[in-house]
Amino acid sequence: MTTPVVLVHGWGGSFRTTWQKSGFTALLEDAERPVIGVDLLGHGEAPKPHDPEAYADLTTRIVDVLPDEPVDAVGFSLGAITLLRLACSQPHRFNRLVLAGIGENVFSTDNTGTDKILAALDGTGDPDDNVSRLFVQYADQPGNDRLALAAVMRRPPSGPFTPDQLAAVTCPTLVAIGDLDFAGPGDRLAAALANAQLATLRKVDHFATPEAFAFIDAALEFLDAAG
Repeated sequence: MTTPVVLVHGWGGSFRTTWQKSGFTALLEDAERPVIGVDLLGHGEAPKPHDPEAYADLTTRIVDVLPDEPVDAVGFSLGAITLLRLACSQPHRFNRLVLAGIGENVFSTDNTGTDKILAALDGTGDPDDNVSRLFVQYADQPGNDRLALAAVMRRPPSGPFTPDQLAAVTCPTLVAIGDLDFAGPGDRLAAALANAQLATLRKVDHFATPEAFAFIDAALEFLDAAG
């Protein structure tokens, strides 16, 4: 039996807009890999509460759809962070992990970027801040709830990942991040994981990652090794 692949989107996205729209799910299905799509709380078809406390544990939406046997999993941005958080606490759940759009940011406690995005969502941000402007565009996609997405960002902090937490993740892992991604570089994250490799995507920024040919090729090749 082929191993299912769980797909988890980033903030402001969904299974449909991130993975189905890019054709990534179709490519997995062509390779006869069963796909399990996840919409994180506050996104897509999931409930969209406005209370930040509701988002204290984003892993529950993933756990709810996991089969008994280990899976492969691909996450982008917030989805990658959430998968990594789950893999630290329940490493037996995963055969292989693809973590896209995260890197140095998982070790940081600097909330400056988040504060700027929240100000933009509230309408009080700097109109010349291009990154915040792009986050607002994500938030305003059809079907999104801007207040729910702001609550996701205001969720209780989990803190940066520690070396001891990351040491629990021993499955083969691909860290894939663009060389123009504000979340990078990915070197320290890849080095902190016991069995990881790094794919640095040339001329790719954060938002372009899920649809970048370099990412799709690297992820499919990595997953193909698992079968």
